[in-house]
Amino acid sequence: MRPPSDPRFVYLFVRRVFRRVVVPGGLVAAVWLATLAIASPVGSTEPTSVTSRTVTPGKRRDEVVEVYERVKAAVVNIHSERTVNTPSDDPFSRAPVRPQQVNGMGTGIVLDPRGYVLTNYHVVDDVHALRVRLHDGSGYPARVIATDKEADLALIKIDPVKPLPVILFGTSTDLMVGESVIAIGNAYGYEHTVTHGRVSYKGRDVSLNKDTGYKGLIQTSAPINPGNSGGPLLNVLGELVGVNVAIRAGAQNIGFALPIDFVVGRAADLISRRRAGVRHGLVARDGVTREATESSAHRAVTVEGVEPGSPAAIAGFKAGDVIDQVDDVAVLTTIDLERGLLDKGARIPVKVTRGGTTVALELSLETVSKTVAALPQVASSADVAWKRLGIKVQPVAADSVARANPQLHGGLVVTEATPGGAAATAGIQKGDILVGLHNWETLRTEDVAFVLNHKDFASFLPLKYFVARDGKLRDGWINGAP
Repeated sequence: MRPPSDPRFVYLFVRRVFRRVVVPGGLVAAVWLATLAIASPVGSTEPTSVTSRTVTPGKRRDEVVEVYERVKAAVVNIHSERTVNTPSDDPFSRAPVRPQQVNGMGTGIVLDPRGYVLTNYHVVDDVHALRVRLHDGSGYPARVIATDKEADLALIKIDPVKPLPVILFGTSTDLMVGESVIAIGNAYGYEHTVTHGRVSYKGRDVSLNKDTGYKGLIQTSAPINPGNSGGPLLNVLGELVGVNVAIRAGAQNIGFALPIDFVVGRAADLISRRRAGVRHGLVARDGVTREATESSAHRAVTVEGVEPGSPAAIAGFKAGDVIDQVDDVAVLTTIDLERGLLDKGARIPVKVTRGGTTVALELSLETVSKTVAALPQVASSADVAWKRLGIKVQPVAADSVARANPQLHGGLVVTEATPGGAAATAGIQKGDILVGLHNWETLRTEDVAFVLNHKDFASFLPLKYFVARDGKLRDGWINGAP
């Protein structure tokens, strides 16, 4: 039996142009009359009494209230901007297409207190500005760190003034059909909307169109809407069991979420890309157990293998080690392992359990980075930009691109563009400030090299670029790069 296909399925992510909406005056009058009728019943001159009822303690503050209050600060609201070209309504007009700003929305889940947030790829795809609002109302500009189009996941980053809480990971392996679940998200722009429903089915395959589909989704009756994309699906214990991703258009409470046990490994890979290819050498496996149906899930990360000559091998890791802590991060998932290594280099303390005994190790990622730098056959990141794109670049600070977009964090000024090179052919000129390639900011030459050497680079072509020129943000396409 073939899974349902487009147009009945749509992304939860909304892309729309905001227009001013005027509420008709007649509606205001109707509301006022309805209120008046309730407040003053016909023929009554006395205040209406309220029938008393028996209150059962604990019924109001149920598990939905408890879960929402516990996790709300780890859920963020995402607002985006993109520019689309709108053709004229007159089919005979020769006027050029009109650029139009389109606003979108989605939801994110905090993975790390430093502001790393997980969301769906389609929430950040082809946007030129992202802004995140926290539950307390504070807002921050966000930037795309890494994306996984196949899994429909993306990692974005904000710089909060204080550490953010993270969500507790559960498991989707033992979800029961009929089990209660809770969704939180930026539904139609109504921030932090909470809804409640049931697991309707497990392992559902869904096709959005001929090019896009999902395997093994959680189907839920918890009402989710456009804007919920990237938001959490939780069980009544407050554990993250899924990431909301799509709905059935025109249906009643048929929504879908990516199972969390699928998401964990993909999200860990997104975080690891911050190391720009420097590998720790650990082959790690996520594991999860639950002692009883109502007890919390117990997650752990076990070392399955160690790459010879890697930093992990030098540090003394062995197959069978259970990783308990990396630096100051308690490790429950491979996401924790990777975020414990974020922005770290030498002498990272790690605690593992080996044969029932706690063992202290020391991991140094500089072991690989220094070795790679010493290899003559490995081109520098600056050489990659010159050989592949035909440009020489130098980093510049954020104030150099503030006129183009105050949310930018800097870029790479083009000091030389060879005629006939891939970049020059695509319209990049000397003096331009390269601020983005594909879905990544370009603040360092290493960022350019990361994109050009990416294992999925062929799928990026034609390669989208963004430059700041004369105080304006411009974009274009590089059709080929050797």
